[in-house]
Amino acid sequence: MAGKFPKILEDEVVGEAATDLYNQAQAMLKDIIDNNRFDARAVFGMFPAQRTDADTVSVFDEAGQNVTHTFEHLRQQSDKVTGKPNLSLADYIRNDREQQDYLGGFTVSIFGAEELANEYKAKGDDYSAILVQSLADRFAEAFAEHLHERIRKEFWGYKADEQLSNEELIKEKYVGIRPAPGYPACPEHSEKAVLFDWLGSTDKIGTKLTEHFAMMPPSSVSGFYYSHPQSEYFNVGKISQDQLEDYAKRKGWTLDEAKRWLAPNLDDSIA
Repeated sequence: MAGKFPKILEDEVVGEAATDLYNQAQAMLKDIIDNNRFDARAVFGMFPAQRTDADTVSVFDEAGQNVTHTFEHLRQQSDKVTGKPNLSLADYIRNDREQQDYLGGFTVSIFGAEELANEYKAKGDDYSAILVQSLADRFAEAFAEHLHERIRKEFWGYKADEQLSNEELIKEKYVGIRPAPGYPACPEHSEKAVLFDWLGSTDKIGTKLTEHFAMMPPSSVSGFYYSHPQSEYFNVGKISQDQLEDYAKRKGWTLDEAKRWLAPNLDDSIA
């Protein structure tokens, strides 16, 4: 079914099925909340940061003295007919230590969904198992959005006076972004390992990474917080041989390793 809520509930073709699904989801939500079926956990932090190379961001300890972790980013290389610059997430962090800047990071997870889904599967109710997992994914996304709002207004407080409607929040009218490794602005997944180590995600809330950098539990979201007033989401897109070689060098990888992790972003000219 495709449509916009709540109008889809009145759609002539799929309205009845959509209403049935909505009612079932509401009943399951009530059970999840009333019986504490899910356990929502989060870890986040904001630390002094500096752009230490064209596409590299280094973060420091709380005193701002020693580098603790380094994040490597990619830069757009496509021709810009609009004349806009080719962006990298590193552009949103100052390269001058005299003017202090910060980078934030977060991990949010919903625990308990897998166990509840398995209960339904054991009863032969695969439909409810899928619905549980879908709701857990929505909880994780909503939690990430809620936490980002509190970061902007409270914990970091760079937009303490923000007053946005729900519609404006959906349209991302707020200042700052929360890009995630594996998504268009930072498509390379292995940076999640650095992010998790930086935040202590596994030790503090129990969220783990597989060898392919998938998060467990699956209903998890992790990423960075940028507060730059001009920061925006973008798609790195295809990269050329020169950036492939540079990224491999920065990551300490062989060229073949870099090709494997960056395969979806490689220009057609790269063999």
